[in-house]
Amino acid sequence: MSALVNPAVRPDAVPSPSDQAGAFHRSLPGYAPTPVAALPDIAAELGLGAVLVKDESARLGLPAFKVLGASWAVERALREQPEVRMLVAASAGNHGRAVAHVAARRGLRARIFLPARSSAPRREAIAAEGAEVVIVDGGYEEAVAAARAAGARDGAIELADVGGEGPARWVIDGYATLFDELAAQADFDVLVVPVGVGSLCAAAARFAAHRGVRLVAVEPVTAACLAASLAAGRPAQVETPGTSMAGLDCAEVSEAAWPSLLHGVHGAVTVSDPEVVEAMRELAGAGLRIGESGAAPLAALRSLMTDPQAAPLRDAVGAGRDARVLLVATEGPTDPDTYARVVANARL
Repeated sequence: MSALVNPAVRPDAVPSPSDQAGAFHRSLPGYAPTPVAALPDIAAELGLGAVLVKDESARLGLPAFKVLGASWAVERALREQPEVRMLVAASAGNHGRAVAHVAARRGLRARIFLPARSSAPRREAIAAEGAEVVIVDGGYEEAVAAARAAGARDGAIELADVGGEGPARWVIDGYATLFDELAAQADFDVLVVPVGVGSLCAAAARFAAHRGVRLVAVEPVTAACLAASLAAGRPAQVETPGTSMAGLDCAEVSEAAWPSLLHGVHGAVTVSDPEVVEAMRELAGAGLRIGESGAAPLAALRSLMTDPQAAPLRDAVGAGRDARVLLVATEGPTDPDTYARVVANARL
């Protein structure tokens, strides 16, 4: 575990949240705000005023938040290029499934590029949405390169959640809906959000900066690209030997997300796979079915509140006795077999 205080935090330099996607999402069949649950026993144990969880395990027919960004990015892409017939994306799992799901809803084809270490259940879930699944000999970054090449062909567009232009920016804008919901659902002082390429965390940074909320980012210890970037003051690439937190297994942050992350994140905490397993079990015991990436914020909160090394960050974000902390649990069990094994020993 490591905890980093961001010396460059400057809320006044963070862009305002997008106000475009909310009305679009509310018009979609099946839309409803995802719930917020309270964890009073954990709050009491950690000496906090409240611990709350935004449960993204069921969002518009999918077990993760990603469909918010994908659906808005597809809408924006088709407004500009109505002739598009193929959506292309790279993914560690959830983004690709969301793109495939939206493509099917809109009568489009989808081709999703996945890294070689993606799990069979995640591959199968994407294929079940009607997409062509392409396994790349390499990691997430190699999948991104393959998707970029495929998206340059006639009749296709790459729906990337990484990069600096078009779809990558629209994906961040789409995630504003999640935080619009939170504004109406709960009062909190500290927001804890997982980071992969940083698109969701960038949307969180924009929300937090304009509401006076402190933001803590969470990464796997084996894929801490944001922590490395904040320490360097510029985007930095890291080695990624692998993690069970598939959605967070990224070597570098998105160019579109970086300015909001640099000035909007108060600090970053890294967590290990074993810590996340314990958090999944703890959430299951509280009646919440949350997958690996979604459980990372709870693991991070435990470290933040109990590890002496985290004291500077704990003080910087005001995580004291009266603090109300909101955890964004970004996914349900996207690999059901692994989830069942993990929670088998949970005290339900």
